[in-house]
Amino acid sequence: MSVRFTANVRRGMIAWALAAGMAAGAVGCSGGGDDAKKPETSTSTSKSSGSQASPQEGQSADPLAELKGPGGLLLQITSAKRDSGGFVTVNGNLKNDGGSTAVIPSNLSGNETEIIRNGSSLGGATLIDSKGRKRYYVLRDTDGRPLTTTGLPALKSGETLPVFMQFPSPPPTTNQVEFQLPGFPSATIEISG
Repeated sequence: MSVRFTANVRRGMIAWALAAGMAAGAVGCSGGGDDAKKPETSTSTSKSSGSQASPQEGQSADPLAELKGPGGLLLQITSAKRDSGGFVTVNGNLKNDGGSTAVIPSNLSGNETEIIRNGSSLGGATLIDSKGRKRYYVLRDTDGRPLTTTGLPALKSGETLPVFMQFPSPPPTTNQVEFQLPGFPSATIEISG
């Protein structure tokens, strides 16, 4: 199996997930609180929708973590699922919790030239396996595009955008990782699957 074929399969999976995500998005969204404390882990949940999110099972109302970022942005991580293909998909919702329109900061794309060239994204996200002493970056396809939500628009007050990020999978024995995104506090999340 060639690398190009694998990338095309992933793109097909992403397109399929888009259709499934739109159907799941019609079911409803979970709300977040105004708690200003650092994010805490909670029960495993999932929410799937958005431009390129992967479908997840076992949806619940409680996010794995809520991270308050700049300009009133709130990232709710709703699932982190290990897939048989050797990657972890993190799904969530990026919400403007502020009173005015929020422009998505460019630093969320990270600082790698190849990712920045592909426009605004969550390409700066990382997972840290402290036990294994490794950092995992967002995967890229064969054209250098990050396997994450891209083309992030400005969000009006109260508006929510479903997002996803794909990472290489830590070893099967690693179930907790630290999630980091520039401008947001870190959070420990549980990987399911």
